[in-house]
Amino acid sequence: MNVFVARQAIFNRKKQVVAYELLFRDGTSNSFPNVSDDAATAKLIMDNQLNLGTRYLTSGKKALINIGPDSLTKELALFLPADDVILELLETIEPTVENYEYVRGLFHNNYRLALDDFEYTKEWEPFLKLVRLVKFDIMQNPLSSIEELVDNFKQRKNMKLLAEKVETEEEFIQAKSMGFHFFQGYFFAKPRVIEQRDIESNYAVAMLIYAEVLKPHMNMSRVAELFAQDTALAYKLLRLLNSGVFPIKNKIESLKQALVYLGNERTKKFVGLIMTAHIAEGKPTELTRLSIVRSRFCELIAKKLSPNIAGMSFLTGLFSLLDAILDKPMNQVVTRLPFPEPLKEALIGEPNSLYYILNVVRAYESGSWWQLQEACTLINMEDDCLPEFHASAISWADMYKDRVG
Repeated sequence: MNVFVARQAIFNRKKQVVAYELLFRDGTSNSFPNVSDDAATAKLIMDNQLNLGTRYLTSGKKALINIGPDSLTKELALFLPADDVILELLETIEPTVENYEYVRGLFHNNYRLALDDFEYTKEWEPFLKLVRLVKFDIMQNPLSSIEELVDNFKQRKNMKLLAEKVETEEEFIQAKSMGFHFFQGYFFAKPRVIEQRDIESNYAVAMLIYAEVLKPHMNMSRVAELFAQDTALAYKLLRLLNSGVFPIKNKIESLKQALVYLGNERTKKFVGLIMTAHIAEGKPTELTRLSIVRSRFCELIAKKLSPNIAGMSFLTGLFSLLDAILDKPMNQVVTRLPFPEPLKEALIGEPNSLYYILNVVRAYESGSWWQLQEACTLINMEDDCLPEFHASAISWADMYKDRVG
């Protein structure tokens, strides 16, 4: 049985990703109520940590991992490397004397500890001396209702505060002004909708290249001419080919030769990725990273279900966050760009095969396992391949970042 692992980014005040929370389930068909948080944590340790390690899912950053009552008393956390993880003590753990001793043991074994979905009572005071991070669910406890508690916690030595389920830029700004140190939620992936903003001129060459590579019969000479107009993009292309990733036998002497060597499909993917990174300047890097992970994840699903749409599915995932990147409504974005009709329809939410595949990916990455089950049903797909596809997409995105970053 596969272990389903979704990851959610943890941002600092500069919107830089500092860690990922890993969310686990045994599979969509029996996620609830048959599989407990503790069983999922145990399976994570067996199937992930004791194989490749958790850091391959977090791109080398720290992993926040849930610890429930049974995981605590069975001391399962001791199988996790203290340097790689932050242990989230779930709200289902009661602040008893016995549980305090278990938590104290973890503290003295150099584990960093967090309290998840925290609700304050005086019984938690001994635990707070051992905890370095407290998470507040601002959907359950609105920011205005916890101001006094937050002010109190800010005075505590070595205590950091995390606001989770931050869904809008306004909530991020408010939480930041209140003194929260870290933030979790999809506020970074939603457009602020600045109506007067347009696609700036420095995007023009990338867009022209993209329009050219989407044509049924790509003109490599024309694409090479366009690359020649942007020194930075030309450099990226040559660096990709000379990075050792491809076994090049002959010296590359021109941009056209480089493109011919890549071939049509790899050129399309390269242009799409470089364009996404190009237009995402000034946005959180996680936005671009998530776009790239989505593109590969969508492509792998499509290859399994309908290989003839794999390339288009790749592009659907890649541009699924374009509204957030450009801070414009998606229906406005797609009318201004040279996207094929099926891609446009999927991006604005009109049901088609690409849209349904993207929904599977969105449900997976959010850890919405019931929604994932429904999304898989709509495309008549078993879910057992998804953990492997997700891990592969993360690894692929990290390797691509190293090649062209």
